[in-house]
Amino acid sequence: MAGYEYVTPEQLAGFDKYKYSAVDSNPLSLYVMHPFWNTIVKIFPTWLAPNLITFSGFLLLVFNFFLMAYFDPDFYASAPDHEHVPNRVWVMVGLLNFVAYTLDGVDGKQARRTNSSSPLGELFDHGLDSWACMFFVVTVYSTFGRGSNGVSVFVLYLLLWVVLFSFILSHWEKYNTGILFLPWGYDISQVTISVVYIVTAIVGVEAWYAPFLFNFLYRDLFTAMIIGCALTVTVPMSLINFYKAYKSNTLKHRSVYEIMLPFFSPALLFILCMIWIFMSPSDILEVHPRLFYFMVGTAFANISCQLIVCQMSSTRCQPLNWMLLPLALVIFVVISGVAPHWENLLLYLLTAFITLAHIHYGVGVVSQLSRHFNIRPFSLKKPSTD
Repeated sequence: MAGYEYVTPEQLAGFDKYKYSAVDSNPLSLYVMHPFWNTIVKIFPTWLAPNLITFSGFLLLVFNFFLMAYFDPDFYASAPDHEHVPNRVWVMVGLLNFVAYTLDGVDGKQARRTNSSSPLGELFDHGLDSWACMFFVVTVYSTFGRGSNGVSVFVLYLLLWVVLFSFILSHWEKYNTGILFLPWGYDISQVTISVVYIVTAIVGVEAWYAPFLFNFLYRDLFTAMIIGCALTVTVPMSLINFYKAYKSNTLKHRSVYEIMLPFFSPALLFILCMIWIFMSPSDILEVHPRLFYFMVGTAFANISCQLIVCQMSSTRCQPLNWMLLPLALVIFVVISGVAPHWENLLLYLLTAFITLAHIHYGVGVVSQLSRHFNIRPFSLKKPSTD
């Protein structure tokens, strides 16, 4: 299993023919962030590998996630009469989030600057982005948390899925059109989240308790912004882009079944987890919300990565991801009453298994493509041919 090759020969041949094609029409990105990134990228030495920049930004988000897990393990730290997260932590999280966002914006520019662009770099970037969705959503939840002035863990679970769906939608577009239309919501959300962290450090979490307009609370604004951005920007733009490809007869897939294949595994993941939440003997989401979010986000990341491999190699997306099988088995054992007292342990074991399996998949794919393209993932030096 250690040397298992996840990328098939057909997919490797598809990667050889791959050409990057993306459209970024977001005004914030075009007129503010890109000029900023063009300046920042000049700071980096030309020997620095773009993938190292990508991975560093991802690790900052992971660090923020676990830092907040330490200070706010159960999402009650921002509730009244609870010990709040220290202001210095909010400042650190805000700055690191913006740095991570910046690194994610300059990695591609560094690749073009050093003439080291490759399909592996794009796959590495977007693959980590698919996992990062969970980290930044769950981390920002601590600004409001749960409790009388917060958002319930179930509502946050649904909001997490709105973000995950927005991510998969952009890669569904590329799977069918061959063009990656960069979502507007990403840049807007990252800038907003970074500002919210800093503002929280200045005014304190108590400021979010008060209504900002009539009886409309900031937590309601938080929810409305995520759902509103998806419904008014992300989904309509995706449908318009898909329709344009359909009218111009440039769709890569013609049947409805083939077009919708990328949604099968994410939809089944959502349904299975909803069944677990509603039929859980111990109310698992209320007891272990952070762990449950982590498990869902990691399984989703693996589904997304496999879709990205398929769309970049112009191969057929598989309808079902194998990680859904152990998830379904655990859910069956839990809700059937076979082991009602083992539910918490099973969640820990399942999360550990899915995480290790996803890391194994990621390392395997990166290693395989590195050998195929004769490059090093974290260095611009060519491998020795001896």
